Formats: sequence, structure tokens, C-alpha cells
Amino acid sequence: MCGADALRSALIPPATSEVVGPACGSGPLGRKTALRVSCPNSSVPRRPQNSPGTRLQARETVLGLRPPAAGLQPAADAFMAGTRNKVEAPPAAPPNLADANGPSEPPRQLGEREIAAIIFDSISEGVFTVDQDCRITSFNRAAESISGFLRDEAIGQYCFDIFRSDICQTQCALRNTLANGTALNANRVTIITRDGRKVPISISTTLLRDASGRAVGAAEFFRDLSALENLEQQLENARQFGKLISSNLKMQKVFSLLPQIAESECNVLIQGPSGSGKELIAEAIHNLSPRKHNRYIRINCAALPENLLESELFGYTKGAFTDAKRDKPGHFLLAQGGTLLLDEIAEMPVSLQSKLLRVLNNGEFQPLGSTRTLRTDARILTSTNRDLAQMIRRGEFREDLYYRINVINVQIPPLRERLEDLPLLIDHFLEHLHKRRRKTIRGVSSEVLQRLRRYDFPGNIRELENAVEHAYVLCAGNVIRVEDLPEHIREATLGEGQRLPADSEEAMLRETLRRTGGNKAKAARELGIDRSTFWRKLKRFGIQS
Repeated sequence: MCGADALRSALIPPATSEVVGPACGSGPLGRKTALRVSCPNSSVPRRPQNSPGTRLQARETVLGLRPPAAGLQPAADAFMAGTRNKVEAPPAAPPNLADANGPSEPPRQLGEREIAAIIFDSISEGVFTVDQDCRITSFNRAAESISGFLRDEAIGQYCFDIFRSDICQTQCALRNTLANGTALNANRVTIITRDGRKVPISISTTLLRDASGRAVGAAEFFRDLSALENLEQQLENARQFGKLISSNLKMQKVFSLLPQIAESECNVLIQGPSGSGKELIAEAIHNLSPRKHNRYIRINCAALPENLLESELFGYTKGAFTDAKRDKPGHFLLAQGGTLLLDEIAEMPVSLQSKLLRVLNNGEFQPLGSTRTLRTDARILTSTNRDLAQMIRRGEFREDLYYRINVINVQIPPLRERLEDLPLLIDHFLEHLHKRRRKTIRGVSSEVLQRLRRYDFPGNIRELENAVEHAYVLCAGNVIRVEDLPEHIREATLGEGQRLPADSEEAMLRETLRRTGGNKAKAARELGIDRSTFWRKLKRFGIQS
């Protein structure tokens, strides 16, 4: 922490200071003059210049700071004893010889106390010190800016009355440091400023000792995290779209198009492997559309036999078949004004596809056992994990229906082509598991990430979610290890000749570098490759950092 060691024992300047300057102008004697600067309001009588106690007598300092507590004075003396050199202030502008008032005065030299006070107020991080009772004894300018409290308002107050953080009453960092001498480093807390705003800060604490090693107080250093967390939130929002999470370029393109697709009100065909998130895409389209306040209904065409599927879609009237003792509306009618997702549309029988085509053409349908024609304006979304073009060639799917449902096509890549999303998805699943089970697991080891990147994931995101939950249950520590993974993932390796697409590999390299803070050696270890290979890949994709 900048300035921590240099200022630990001299954060509070004394009341008076001696400043020695060179010869003043061309006086009659040409002698050097000793200047004495003191607080005009000081009530302490002056002592002779060479008296050892002169510097410690005044009640207020040259810069307006309060005096240190009695226990802090030895630390201040120790600081002065170790720093006797004077630092000359920047030279003044050359005197104007034509000035009737004569040349300007030469620059004066600054004393150690003044230098310490200037450094204290120049630190970009907030700094304040407390005595053994947690009363504030000094407060720098950055602390004023972050907290909203002025120095005069803060000094003499208990620290918890000024900062009002979320740990003040239960786990006060300064109180713990004063009690056991343990320094705290970069803990995130939230404080309430003078005007009532909540501000996230990172705090560090250290114990202050005098020349004899006796603890006389503590110091806290803190910095505002608002800008950093805002940037992180913007980045997180760019990677998350509703319940969808991805940093993959193809998925990011899909995210950018979803608002326009949702507003269009046209039919959408969503294609992708099983477990890749097709249902989440459909739900996002509904939630972004003008129909979001009406019903969203999903029906799996592969889960129902033909007769039952027809009755579920179109409904039936009383007496239409055995046990039809009352009228039942179908999903086309129930989704009036809303959205209907026909999941796994490729599994719908061809005989039923012709009836669906009529609904898509003019919005008309007839319930089973009825001669009455009903109308619906439900928006139809469809999804499948099969290649409909091949099914059309084999006569398994109607070509005219394909063109009706495929007004806009959304392609979802499999997980094996977006491995850069693994850390994001793992963190997301662990967060949800923590809310349900309250188990303290921080994340996964780098070896686990390496093993998961070598796995093919035929079940895609759904399989990854199950694997994370399996490891979460078996994990006995704070970090998931390779032994906690399902056996088929532990033993599997990426097939020979199977490589990531170039854009996915580049995105994975960038994501790993971001996670490791730009540490290339650590990123290479996390990816399970040697450093030379990692450097070659960075050079191939033109990645600088």
C-alpha cells in the first residue's frame, strides 16, 4: 500500500516546524536567517530554538491537522530521527529586475514534517488512523473525497460513526487488527457516505507501533471500487442475456440479434444440439417481445403420441372420443396473444404437419370432434436438434412447412465449439447450487478446467450442469478437484484430430488471460499447455496481452 511504511509512524505533523532558508536578498549583514513557523492560535509558550521539546508542544499543526494521541508521539520522533535531509521546494520564477519592489524571495526548504503531511494528503487512496479506542486521529484528503466527511468532522469520532460499513458491528477490520495485530489486505466492504450513497471499497489495515514496538493505534487504507465494479458489470451484462451466458463470438452475435427478432413477430426456427439452450433462446424471444405479458407455452412434440399431441394442440369437444366428457381448449387457443414453442418439431408426424401448416397460413384450426373453425394469433416458435433439410429429402418432413417455420433461423453452436464459456458457466452453476445448499465452494482447480476442456460434451450445457452438480456434492473442500468429477469425464480425452474452431480457440485464449490477470505462465498452466506453445498461439492470433 503506497506510503504505508513511510507514514506509519508520522501520519500526523506537529504544531510547529523550523524552516531554514538561504540568505534573504542582499541584507546589510548578508547572514542566513532561521525562520520559525507556528500556529497563530497555539497557546503553548515558545521555547528556545534548540530545545528538544519545541516541535512537540503546539496543539495544531502547520497544515491544520489535529495532534497525535500521546501514544503516537514516539513514532513521530522515530520518523524525524531517520529522515534529517531537507528537500528543497521547486524554485520560484526568476525575479523581474524591472520590478520596483525588487527581486522575489528565494525558495524555502521544507521540513520533514511538512513533507510527510504533503505525502499523506497526496496519496490517491483514502487513509485514516485511529487510536486504541478506534477514534480517528488523522484523515487524508482522499478519505474526505470518498466518504464525503471533512477532516474536522471525522477527527475525534469513532471510525464506525464515519464509515458505517457492513462489517462495523460484527467483523470490524480495525478492531481485529488492534486486538491481534493481524494486518488485513484488500477486503471488499460497502460503506455509506455522508450523503447516504452506498460505495464499494477495498480496505487494508496495519498496526501502528512506536519506537519501542508498543502498539499505539492502527491505520486503514481504502480505495473506491465503484468505477471498477461498474466496468465489470457492463462486461457481465455483455456476456449474459437473460438466462443465457456466453462470451463466444457466435453466441454474442445471436444475443445482438435477439431484440430485433423478438420485435419482428415472425416465426422463428431455433436449431442446435440437444442441451445447448434452445429453450432459453425461445424464452428470451418471448420476454423481449410485445407479447411478454401474455402466456408462454412450451410443448414437446417428441414426448406425446400423435393422437394426444393433436388434442393438446387443437383441443377437443365433449364426446369427440371415449372419456371426452367436457370441452378442452388446445394450446393454440390458450396461447392467444402469447407465444407457443413447438419443441423438437422434427418429431411431429407428417399427417399432423399438414394441420399445423394451415394454422401457420391463416391462423385457423378446428378442435377434435368440432365443425366450428377457431382462430388464433399465437406466435409460433419451433426448435429442433435434427437436420431438417436431410429429413425433407427423405420425405420425413414437409418442405412447405419448413419454409413457413424457417422465416428466421437461429443456430446455437455446441459446447465443444465454445469452450471459452466453461469458466463462466461453471461459476453460474456453482452460484445457483450455493443458493440452494449453502456449501462453501469457491470454484474449480486449474486441473479440472483442463480436464473439462479435453472432454467432448455430447450432452452440451445440460451435461456440464449435471457434472458440476455431481462434483459439488462430492467435493469435501473449498475447491472442486479432478477426483470429484464424474468418472466418464475424468477418463475421457479429446479425440485425435479434433480441434477447436479458430475463433473459439482465440476467444478461449483471451478469456483465460482475462481470468489470470494477464499472467501468461498461469494461463498456460490453466490451459494445460507449455509456455512456448501458449506464446505461439498468442502470436498466431495477434494477442498482445
